[in-house]
Amino acid sequence: MFCGLALEIKYKNMTKSLKEKAIDFKGKKYVLVADRVVYFNDTYPTGSIATEILSQLDSQTVIVKAIVKPEEDKTRIFTGHSQAVIGEGFVNKTSALENAETSAIGRALAMMGIGVLDSIASIDEIKKAENLSANRRYYSQGANVIKKVQPIIPLPDTPD
Repeated sequence: MFCGLALEIKYKNMTKSLKEKAIDFKGKKYVLVADRVVYFNDTYPTGSIATEILSQLDSQTVIVKAIVKPEEDKTRIFTGHSQAVIGEGFVNKTSALENAETSAIGRALAMMGIGVLDSIASIDEIKKAENLSANRRYYSQGANVIKKVQPIIPLPDTPD
């Protein structure tokens, strides 16, 4: 019984401390992966976080799997996956692998319940979805706009 009480107090402290560190992103509270990792390492000193690259080295898409084990020599594990397209977006122009790895770790820790306040989705996932949606709207509307645009200055004929 004492052990259960200690666990409950520890859980409440975790929730409180991570809630205090949460940032607001589009009206939702989000705990940064860095804060989740610090919490994990402080709370589970014998635990581990490991990552593995699943994609081919010559691929333009980086896929990373993260495995979180709260306790050494235990079978209970939590996994998270992430992908990043090299060159897509600001961060992935130079750091697609690192971005995918951080996101995968964040997802694995979220599966364990660490840092989940409003959603398991990472900020990167939300931004990717918004960018994809915006691009689809732009291109679907773009075809109609292009048909209506007439050049102001006539273009000269070019020889073949």
